[in-house]
Parts: sequence; structure tokens; C-alpha cells
Amino acid sequence: LKIWDAMTGQEKRTLVGHNDGVNVVMFSPDGKLLASGSKDKTVKVWDTESGQEMLTLKGHTDEVNSVTFSLDGKRLASAGNDHTIKVWDAASGQEMLTLKGHHTEVWSVSFSPDGKRLASVGNDITVVVWDTMTGQAVLTLTGHNSPVHRVAFSPDGKRLASASGYFER
Repeated sequence: LKIWDAMTGQEKRTLVGHNDGVNVVMFSPDGKLLASGSKDKTVKVWDTESGQEMLTLKGHTDEVNSVTFSLDGKRLASAGNDHTIKVWDAASGQEMLTLKGHHTEVWSVSFSPDGKRLASVGNDITVVVWDTMTGQAVLTLTGHNSPVHRVAFSPDGKRLASASGYFER
């Protein structure tokens, strides 16, 4: 992983720790942490100033495709080829929830702005919206005709966008 100065292009830091390719990175809302998901089945949380690896989250049984922080930075969600979504305590690394409902790889996850819901999408052509307190699926949206690759809540949390289409990875 590399952290760059976005204005000058100068490399600020190189982070080494995963044992295989890194699929995804995401800054925490305050920018102090960076989460990464890897083909090595782990999620790592890094301190962006020191470059120190703070946490290694183990629980996925296949590669990790998506990571995202809740807006308050207290939780971290990850999704992977093992058909699951995991919600972690971002400070301690404790697994809080494992969400199961997709029948294939999960490509993307997104917290609602209030953190009460989490949306996920995957190869099974569905969008699933979860209650983050109970871990229950509250909506399953269909309508795409190919794998769904990305999902995002609007800033007010009233809309959800999902993108699909075939692509080679």
C-alpha cells in the first residue's frame, strides 16, 4: 500500500503487511486510519501518520473485496468472496456481526449516513440492505440483470445507488 500527497504527488508512506494482493483501501472519516482488504483473507487497519499496522482482522475464509467505515468511524464493514459481510469494532477489531444472505461473492458494502443500515451487492445480482443492530436483511432489491459491483447511499440516506455490468477482474 502507498499513501501519497494528493497535491504534490510525493509518496508519503509505504505500508507492508498483507501476504497477497490488496484489493481495496478506504480512509476512516477523520483520515487517521486506513483499512485495506486483501486476497490473503484479512482486513488490516493502519495508522496513517505512523504507518503502523494497528489491527489485523481475521474471519473471512476467502479474499476481501470491499471495506468501509461508518460515518462516525466506530465500525468497519468488510465483504468478500466467502459470500459474507462482517461488521467490526474499528477500535478493538472485535467482530460484531456476520451477515449472510448473498449466494455468491460480495463486491461492495456501504453504511447509511446514520449507521443504522448497511447495503451490500454481489454476483448474485441483488442489493441487500441490512439492519446493523440486528444483523437482519430488511430489503432485498432486484432489477439488475448482471452482477452488481458497487453500492452507495446518498448523503441524506434517503436514496441508494447500485451499479452493475460485466467486467473482467
